[in-house]
Amino acid sequence: MTAETGIDQGRSAFREHRWTDAFENFRDADLRGGLPAPDLDRLAVSEILTGNITAGLDTLTRAHEEYLVVGDVVGAARCAAWMGMELMNVGEPARAGGWFARGQRLADELAEPDAVQGFLLVPVGLGKLYSGDPAGALETFSQAAEYGRNFQDKDLSALALLGTGQATLMLGHPDEGLRMFDEVMVAVTAGEVSAIPSGIIYCAVIGNCHLAFDLERALQWTVALDRWCNARPDMVAFSGQCQSHRAEIFRLHGAWAEAMEAAAAAQGRSTRGDPQALYGGFYQQGEVQRLTGALDAADGSYREAARSGYEPQPGLALLLLARGEAQQAQVMLRRAAGVADVATRRNLLPALVEIELAASDLEAARRGADELESFARECPMPMVRAVADQAAGAVRLAEGDPAGASAALRHAWKLWLELGVPYEAARCRILTGRACRALGDEPSALMDFEAAHAEFLELGAAPAAAGAASLMREGADDGAKSPLSPRETEVLRLVASGEGNRAIAADLYLSEKTVARHISNIFLKLGLSSRAAATRYAFEHGLAE
Repeated sequence: MTAETGIDQGRSAFREHRWTDAFENFRDADLRGGLPAPDLDRLAVSEILTGNITAGLDTLTRAHEEYLVVGDVVGAARCAAWMGMELMNVGEPARAGGWFARGQRLADELAEPDAVQGFLLVPVGLGKLYSGDPAGALETFSQAAEYGRNFQDKDLSALALLGTGQATLMLGHPDEGLRMFDEVMVAVTAGEVSAIPSGIIYCAVIGNCHLAFDLERALQWTVALDRWCNARPDMVAFSGQCQSHRAEIFRLHGAWAEAMEAAAAAQGRSTRGDPQALYGGFYQQGEVQRLTGALDAADGSYREAARSGYEPQPGLALLLLARGEAQQAQVMLRRAAGVADVATRRNLLPALVEIELAASDLEAARRGADELESFARECPMPMVRAVADQAAGAVRLAEGDPAGASAALRHAWKLWLELGVPYEAARCRILTGRACRALGDEPSALMDFEAAHAEFLELGAAPAAAGAASLMREGADDGAKSPLSPRETEVLRLVASGEGNRAIAADLYLSEKTVARHISNIFLKLGLSSRAAATRYAFEHGLAE
């Protein structure tokens, strides 16, 4: 095959999004006789998308130099801009800054305005966005958008609109920001935007939808991203971020085994060419581990997530709370919320209210709940309303207003059910049960506790199930229903007598595997972690001879 044939086949594969074929054909043509600058550019994109980031950056450098050789300053400046953005993506800000400076110097040499000058504004806007200046970022992205319109550059227009939406969201205007995300996604899903900007936009929009508590939008765009990635099976870039978004959706909807699988897939892709998946892959894994009671494993996952440069919050603070370190959790999350932009702070508020209540700072909890209520009035989406009502109910309960708490909590519970978020729905049932108990309605309280306990057991949320079981026992009389089945009670009695699994199996005509499963269920339902603790429980509750 001649170099010319390889170039033609590479261009064809590139147009059809067959990145591996494009890479192989361009590489072979390059070895046979070299590539012109635009095809070096295409080879670099193909390498980056298939996970060969180092090779892609080297090729992009060659493309930049080739553009300079042939006198194409615009092409060289555009390569410099993309080099900077890719280096930022892999965590090399110093090298990225050098390439941005080179691109800007070349753009300044142009006799006439060009779209590349708008591209070089995008990293400037991102710098302002992530340094806490969303107003400055909004102005910069608006300037970039003007270049996109003037030069009819769809990639630039889309990236500028994405940045404008992010800045608008961070300034505390979620409805307006979300409308901008919908608009930019129209261009992406219509195929108007090239591959790398499309991937950037997909992942950023989904992440910001979660930040704005818009679960329905996040779900819709995650499904769209999944389809987009599946249509490009050899694409590594962005596929890991897709898996981390899937992990978050699975976790919220109670499919925790599937969430762990998706998180593991994201972690794998993060080392194969999608480094931005590192945070989400480990953070979502840590969240499931925390909720299931694997606290040491969760701590390790959060630490891995932190290697990305992003704080693993509010998960890490909630982990401290689960370990009984309420004061430290309070200090940690107050600090994180105090330096966060408006959108990120709102995302931290539900956990902050929970921690303030655990730390017995009722005034601070009330301020957090009021802030969520203000957000819900401004942006009355179901998930925002649910977190605001849940926080309000928890605070009212602590303030001694169980009747007011019950009304807010019932509404929050209904919204969580409609959203398909079972863990939070069950947490609302626990709070509602406590309100009923405070009002003297013990039968209703027990029904709420039992329903929450069953849901926690189904999810595998061991700490929450143990808490529900404890509440059930608090109000139970001697004849009240035990959380254990008759068979589990029988197994517990034999455990307390000192028998091992083999002896218990022989006594009850069961397999050792079945006995082990019963003991695991007993530990989960009662919040126990050892046979000694189970024995103590059995004697305390009159179950041992």
